[in-house]
This record gives sequence, C-alpha cells and structure tokens, in this order.
Amino acid sequence: MSLFFIAIGLSLLGGLGGLLVAASVLLFKDSFRARLVPWLVSYAVGALLGVAMLNLLPEALTHLPASRVFATLLGGILLFFVLEKLVLWRHCHTHDCDVHDGSVVPVLVGDAFHNFVDGAVIAAAVLTSVPLGVSTAFAVAAHEIPQEVGDFAILLHAGYSRGRALLLNVLSATASAAGAVVAFFALESLPLLLPYCLVLAASSFLYVAMADLIPGLHRGRTDAGSLRQILLIAAGVATMVLL
Repeated sequence: MSLFFIAIGLSLLGGLGGLLVAASVLLFKDSFRARLVPWLVSYAVGALLGVAMLNLLPEALTHLPASRVFATLLGGILLFFVLEKLVLWRHCHTHDCDVHDGSVVPVLVGDAFHNFVDGAVIAAAVLTSVPLGVSTAFAVAAHEIPQEVGDFAILLHAGYSRGRALLLNVLSATASAAGAVVAFFALESLPLLLPYCLVLAASSFLYVAMADLIPGLHRGRTDAGSLRQILLIAAGVATMVLL
C-alpha cells in the first residue's frame, strides 16, 4: 500500500502545488504578472515535452511494439482534441479565453476533469516507477501554474472574491487525488493497460504543450523575449532529464 499513498501524495502535489504557486503569482502587480505568466508557460512547455518524449514514451516502448505505441499516441491526441471541443480540456491564461467565454461553470467542470486525468496519469507513472511518478507530478505542477492563473482571473472577473476563488480552485485540484485512486486500483487489476496509460499520458502532455501553450508563445514580435522562451523551454526539458 506504500505505492498507493505515494500516488495520492504526488497527485496532490501535482494539483495543489501548481495552484499554490499560481495563487502567489496573483500577489504581484498586473504589469509584472503579465510578463511572468509567459515565462511560466515557456518552462511548462519544456517540462511537458521532456517528460512525454524522454520518460513516458520510452518506458511504454519497452512494453509495447512501436506501431501500437504511436497508434495509441495518435488516438490520444485526437481524443484530447475532442475533449477540448467539449470544453472538458482547455488551457487558458487570461480571463477572456474564447474557449469558455468567461463562464464559471465550464471553468470549474473542465478544471476538475483535467485534474482527475492528471491524477490518473501520475498514478500510472508511480505504478511504473516512483522516479517516473515524481517527474510526471513535477510536469503536471508546472503546467498547472499558468492554467490556474487563468482560472483565477476568470473567477475574479466573474465577481468572486479572492478567498472564494481560491477555495473553488482547491476543491477542483483535489480531483487529482480521486483520479489517482481510480487509476491505481484499475491498473492493479488490469496491469496490461499500464503501458497504454503511459502513452495516453504522453499524448495529453504533448497536446497541451503543442496545441494550447506553444501557440500563445508565438504571439508578439520576435525579440529578446523569444530567446528567453527558448532558454526557459530548455530549462524545463533539462529539469525532466535531471529528475
């Protein structure tokens, strides 16, 4: 049962860790926060790409033939595209995100679902190896920071107080523990599904990084900020290598 508690702990670290950092980011002035969030997004891109390409997919390839891994990867990417169309999977970093048009209910439902999936991803990684679970939880926390900043902005824009917005986001973040519990017992009963879950985890990270986060980094002029983005993406990848 020690792995079970490790999975729960890391799932909460992934969900609540990013949330707490995001809450602290809101303490900064708007002008500084506007510069800081793109930096966090750049770092998150590197962390997500690093854990997907260097950790999750290589591990899955040790258990499944390459054709099955990449077919599952393709299916996973298409699945997350559909989920985003259903407003269950999105990454918005401003209050005027056109995916949910500032509506509070889709924000909370989508965030809870997203955290549930992240918790399941972390549990699958822990069942493979604890170090893989740690790196996956770290990547989840990294990409949750800009996501939670956007969610806070939407709730505040809708008239919620800071305290109530924080409470609602905490409740949403705890869905990661529920996802970890469900995935842990499901994968213990059906261990053959574990490598497929790792591939789906990689597909979710790749989709978030390349479909949601990277396009936002291309906005604006190509200047010194572009070099900063590259360096921060490299730092995110390097973190996954070190972990």
